[in-house]
Amino acid sequence: MAKVRTIDPITLEVIQNGLNSLVDEMALTVMRTAYSGVVKDALDYSTAFCDRNGEMVAQGLTIVAHLGSFPSAVNSILTKFDGHINDGDIFVMNEPYGSGGIHLPDIFVIKPVFINGELEGFSCVVAHHTDVGGLVAGSNSTASTEIYQEGLAIPTLKLYERGVPNDAIFQIIEKNVRVPIKVLGDLRAEITGAILGEREYLRLAGRYGAAELRSYTGVLLDMSESMARREIADLPDGTYEHTSWVDGDPILREPVAIHARVTIAGERIHIGFDGSSPQVRAGINSPLAFTRSAARGAIRMVLDPSIPNSAGYFRVIDVDAPTASVVNPILPAPCGARGIVGFRIVDAVLGAMAQAVPTRVPADGEGGNTIFSLGGYDANHEPFVYVDLFAGARGGAPWGDGIEGVPHGNANIGNTPVEMIEAELPILIERYGIVPDSGGAGEHRGAMAQVRQLRLLADEADVEIRSDKRRNLPFGLNGGASGTPSMNLLNPGTERETVLPTLASIRIKKGDVLQHVMAGGGGWGNPFSRDPVKVWEDVRAEKLTIGNASKLYGVVLNSQTLEIDVDATNRLRREMRAAEYSSGPLDQ
Repeated sequence: MAKVRTIDPITLEVIQNGLNSLVDEMALTVMRTAYSGVVKDALDYSTAFCDRNGEMVAQGLTIVAHLGSFPSAVNSILTKFDGHINDGDIFVMNEPYGSGGIHLPDIFVIKPVFINGELEGFSCVVAHHTDVGGLVAGSNSTASTEIYQEGLAIPTLKLYERGVPNDAIFQIIEKNVRVPIKVLGDLRAEITGAILGEREYLRLAGRYGAAELRSYTGVLLDMSESMARREIADLPDGTYEHTSWVDGDPILREPVAIHARVTIAGERIHIGFDGSSPQVRAGINSPLAFTRSAARGAIRMVLDPSIPNSAGYFRVIDVDAPTASVVNPILPAPCGARGIVGFRIVDAVLGAMAQAVPTRVPADGEGGNTIFSLGGYDANHEPFVYVDLFAGARGGAPWGDGIEGVPHGNANIGNTPVEMIEAELPILIERYGIVPDSGGAGEHRGAMAQVRQLRLLADEADVEIRSDKRRNLPFGLNGGASGTPSMNLLNPGTERETVLPTLASIRIKKGDVLQHVMAGGGGWGNPFSRDPVKVWEDVRAEKLTIGNASKLYGVVLNSQTLEIDVDATNRLRREMRAAEYSSGPLDQ
């Protein structure tokens, strides 16, 4: 434990909440000062504060997937600049093979914090940038075969040295991206957030003293570890395994496996990814820092939410991944669209944990954010880049139905508002809504899928689509049915309608229409145990049709009044249960 003479619980609580407020205020500052929709609307960024050793003591209410990446990024600073970290320095990096990065669009801005000449910690921000160059607008090409095609790689460098900006780095970034105003604007928003984090930490230190504050941050880390140990000790010991898949398509050629082996032993958890696919010549490989972040984040989802949101619990969750695999690639493996493997990592770990603690784990959801990236030039020959991260169909859970509009648990990314897209870009959103009959049946059904359809108003654009869950559907649990598949269509409902693969790189022309239907969430529990009133409510809400009310749930409704026919429902459910018993459960 940290060496502090007296632990005052009130002081500890105040400092913990002060640190949480600090990183949340950083996050709000980034959002309010950012230029791009990716950051200010979709909220694809994170904030944190790390101690002098690089251990994260607090993280803002942003993205789970970024949770474990800050220590790796700070460690790259401590390693490369040992003895040369100064007050007023600001560091920048995005390179994943040695600099702590997690893919090139995510640029870290980290400011060391000094008090009386001593290094006390690091104020950290990472944000997904609209573009960092490379093959495609948005810099997340799934068709990349090596990282050098994905854009500008920034090793761990000083963006500011002793308060003086390195203009050369700013100029290099400006000349290597398609939309420099947005990229540099977002970078300056990150700098502002990091400076604010420093200011607020200095304010806390002014109240309690640097040494005392340092002691209490150590206590918070130890407390997070201790609480996690107690939680894990109550879990059933054993080894649990699950495999999730990224759909095969013309880019990948065959499905990609992510196999998680979760071993619970006493107060520790070990997660191994042996059996996962080798790294692939497509831009979906997950760097080790991101893999560890996703795996630990999945465990965090089943632990007590009151555990302090620090790196203390990392100490009791070990993560190993085979070298040169899709979850631990080596140069020159591309990783621009690595988020899709990150989501599958979470799914694989949760699928394993569902065997250990079935009452804590929901059924599978839509598979994480689909990304649409469109880039081109408008009528004034000005470049535009549209990056939309579209999600929101969770699986049913032991405690209730899956929720629409709430993203995958590994992210906290919002769907970009239609008004913001149309105001800033040559794009018309023609459809955005919920798809009826798309949630997996269950006692607690999966969330309904959503659809987004857009029309290009510019002359032409290059399009990159990153989606999943078409062949390998969101799984149900405890007898719940699988969710429904995703779909990408070009010019739907016309003679030119074309089904696009889950991972696609295409060029479209003015007037072309793109439609994405996300996967629907899997169900939890036997559908014939669902309260008929809830089925009736779904029909009234136009989430479920009358035909599927009887077909999937055995609930008979009057087609005119929509009233429940209780006798017919009981009779139909008895018949369907008998048929189910003779043929086996719906889905496991």
